[in-house]
Amino acid sequence: MEQSMTLMTAHVHFINERVSLVHIPLEQYSRYLQPLLQLISRSKPKAQLEDDQNEDDIANTSWANQHSFLNVSVTPIECSVVCSTALARDVFGPVIQRVNESIASEEGCATISSEDFVVISVEGEGLEAGQRVLELTTPLAMAGISIFFITTYFSDYILVPAKSRGQVVHALEERGFTFEQSSDTYVNPGAHHHRHPSSASSLDAASHSPATPPPTSVHELQVRTFSLLKRRDIIPTVRRDIRLIQCAGPRENIMPNSHSADNPELQMGLVKCLIEQPRFLSLTLTGMEAPSLLLEKDLLSHFGPPENNVLLGNKDSYLIPITLNLHPLPFEATGIVCGVAGKMVGGTNGRLTEAVDMSYLSTTRTGTVMVDETEVERAVEMLRSGEWGLDVV
Repeated sequence: MEQSMTLMTAHVHFINERVSLVHIPLEQYSRYLQPLLQLISRSKPKAQLEDDQNEDDIANTSWANQHSFLNVSVTPIECSVVCSTALARDVFGPVIQRVNESIASEEGCATISSEDFVVISVEGEGLEAGQRVLELTTPLAMAGISIFFITTYFSDYILVPAKSRGQVVHALEERGFTFEQSSDTYVNPGAHHHRHPSSASSLDAASHSPATPPPTSVHELQVRTFSLLKRRDIIPTVRRDIRLIQCAGPRENIMPNSHSADNPELQMGLVKCLIEQPRFLSLTLTGMEAPSLLLEKDLLSHFGPPENNVLLGNKDSYLIPITLNLHPLPFEATGIVCGVAGKMVGGTNGRLTEAVDMSYLSTTRTGTVMVDETEVERAVEMLRSGEWGLDVV
């Protein structure tokens, strides 16, 4: 297998919880507002407690850390949620059943993924955001494993079908990660690099193993990816009207089973954002990290004046989203992130000095490339070099 790039120094381990994916059409957003708000409240029904939790644990845990993993994203194409399978079933299931009964078109219905996923946490140093996306997705894409990839302000997360866990283990070991049996952790002893804070979240469309054999090279993977997108008439849309900020809640005093991370100003700001039905927002909560956000700059006012320091991050550096409506693709499509990342950062020809740093947020039916405002023209050039059309908003 080709070596895509210089290896990172990273610890990779599985989070001990299965998750599901929830797709909510934007036209139905208001009907799902209550369950969305429930995700960032402190209450957690007894039926949704994990095996090692009790009600006292939840009562003493901040709203920001009560989920092992949670991602809520609103894009110009859809609203998407990644949450525990129990939450998807108990919180969204009844609402989906009730709302879908009144909808004539199947395309207008909300859905919960038919299979479970597991979350892999990637903690480590190394590479720009776009190069990290390519470094981490290449071995899995080459193995034909479908994934979701989420890069947050602090860490990276990879979602894979639960049934593919064994394949993931093998692919990581083939790439040079060492599996520590005692802790479900992989260690990649690659060269040390400074980790730059991520500029966005990244996801890849995922589900079953592909029907065709995996590609034999990164170049073949990229050719397949762009050929598929062109055949399905999937045209990237450059959203110049949306300027995004990557930020996070304060990281200090983050402790398990503690209210120290409560940050009511941050919680109230998120409530206001969700009530407004933002054009673009992605929130990631985990059990051990501060909340990570990717949001439109106009939403910053919901978090109070800058001197309150509710959010960390550079508020003067903007990202421009380039969206892809992946609805025409089968849910089991693989390699979209890796193929696009290879195009943007030069992963198939080694021309990293000409790379456009990017990150990628893929929700259930949407792919979004994020690039710095100053890099938009070069990003468009890179994408058009494959005779791929673009729309500009």
